Amino acid sequence: MADFNIAFEAMIRNEGGFVNHKVAGDRGGQTFAGIARNFHPNWEGWAILDRNDEDNPDLTQLVFDFYKKHFWQRVKGDDIKEQRIAGSIFDFGVNAGVPVAAKLAQLVVDATPDGIIGAKTVAKLNKADAEFFVTKYALAKVTRYTEIVKRDRSQIKFLVGWLNRTLGDIA
Repeated sequence: MADFNIAFEAMIRNEGGFVNHKVAGDRGGQTFAGIARNFHPNWEGWAILDRNDEDNPDLTQLVFDFYKKHFWQRVKGDDIKEQRIAGSIFDFGVNAGVPVAAKLAQLVVDATPDGIIGAKTVAKLNKADAEFFVTKYALAKVTRYTEIVKRDRSQIKFLVGWLNRTLGDIA
């Protein structure tokens, strides 16, 4: 079965590591280790960061636990056999939201695209060839990112980063 620790390390590199920042035009607002305050205002780590205590060792564990609970478990990462498949869905879930990541994965494996990875989707993911899945999933992600930019030109500044992240999955 896929290993969360491996997927987490790859994802946190994609998110820029344990950095506290804000990018103009980023809908997530203040972000720490990829956790966007606008989308996750109740995350316990904000209390530590609001005290300017970024060196607090509890932050690392809070980040780890957050991603495991809100993303890895929701994409059923522990139930997916292939690390590359689980890691790709997990990473895209962090970037685009779990329902979007799940729907695209379901479309790739010809499952009902309801945005919730359940037993039927897991079974199809576990029958999929990892190389084929990751490549086809990357193409679906590129299409999604292109549609975002077409709808909202202000998001074009993120396109190269999104594409690099996607291409890193198939490298």
